[in-house]
Amino acid sequence: MKLQQLRYLQAIARYNLNISEAADRLATSQPGISKQIRLLEDELGVPLFQRNGKHLSGMTAVGRRVLEYSEVILREVENIRAAAEEARDERGGDLRIATTHAQARYILPPIVDAFRHQFPRVRVQIHQGTPRQISDMLAHDEVDFIVGTEPIPTGGQTVMLPAYRWSHCVVVPRQHELAGTRAIPLERLADYPIVTYLDGFSGRTKLDADFRRAGLTPDVVLTAADADVIKTYVRHGMGVGIIARIALEKGHDDDLVALDTEPGLSENITRIGFRRGAWLRSYMYDFVTLLAPHLTHDHITRAAQNPHPENLEALCRDMDIPEGTPHQM
Repeated sequence: MKLQQLRYLQAIARYNLNISEAADRLATSQPGISKQIRLLEDELGVPLFQRNGKHLSGMTAVGRRVLEYSEVILREVENIRAAAEEARDERGGDLRIATTHAQARYILPPIVDAFRHQFPRVRVQIHQGTPRQISDMLAHDEVDFIVGTEPIPTGGQTVMLPAYRWSHCVVVPRQHELAGTRAIPLERLADYPIVTYLDGFSGRTKLDADFRRAGLTPDVVLTAADADVIKTYVRHGMGVGIIARIALEKGHDDDLVALDTEPGLSENITRIGFRRGAWLRSYMYDFVTLLAPHLTHDHITRAAQNPHPENLEALCRDMDIPEGTPHQM
C-alpha cells in the first residue's frame, strides 16, 4: 500500500468518481491512476469501487471505510511534514487562508500586512469563495484556515472560533430623502427597493431573519457578493443599500450616508476555523491572535483538543469578542 494510492483514492472520491478530472487535478495520467487503484484493490483483496463497464458508478461500503482511514493517514502525514518543517525553520513556510470577499477586502489587509512584517519568510496565500467552497478547501487540506460569517458546513471536523463581531447598516447617497434620518424603521425601509448581498454572503441569513421577525418582505431588487458592487448601484439610484458597516471606507465613500435601523439589525460574528487534529505551526497561532487578540495560544490549543462541541461553545461564550474594524480606520 502506497501513500500515492491513497491520494488517488481521495481524489477520485472528491471529483465525483471522474478519473479524468482527478488525473488533471493531480497532474498525472488517467491510466496511471486506474492502474494504481487496481493494484490497491488487488492488495486488499476487495473492490473499492462499483463499476459499470470501464466507468466507476459508486464506492463500495468497504471503499468508503478505506477512504475515511486514508483521509486520517494523509492528514497525519501532512502533520509530520509540518512538524519537520517547523523544526528546520520555525519562521518560514506557508500560510493558506480561504475566506469570503468581505473579509479579504476589508478585514484581512492590515492583519496580513502585520503578519508579513513579523514573519517575512512565510508565504501567504488567500483564496476566495462561497462558504461551501472554503469549507471544501479546508476539508481537502488545501488551506490552513477559513474565515467566514455565514454558517459553514464542517461535518464536525473543523474547530470554529469567534474572531470578531459586526453589523449591517443602511447606505444611501447624501442627496437621498433618507439621508437625514437617524434611524429608519424597518417597516419604512421595506417600502424602498433594496440592494444587498446574495444569499449565503456577509450575514444575509440574519438579515432576512430580521425582516421575517418583523413580518416584512423587503423589495430586494439587486444582489451581489461584493459590497463595492452594492455601493456602486446605490450611487446609480438603483435602491437603498444594506451592507456590512465595515465595508464603508473613509475618503472613498464620503458621498454615502450610513443609517441605523429601528429596531437594529442583528449582530453577526465572523469565525476562524481550522481542521481538528491539524498541526498548527507557531506562526499560525500568531496569525490567529493578530486577527482575534482575544484568542490566545491557550484558547486555540484547548479548542483544538476538545472533541465535544458543547464544551467548545462554553469556551466561546466566556470570550469578549471585539468589534471588527475595517482596514482604513
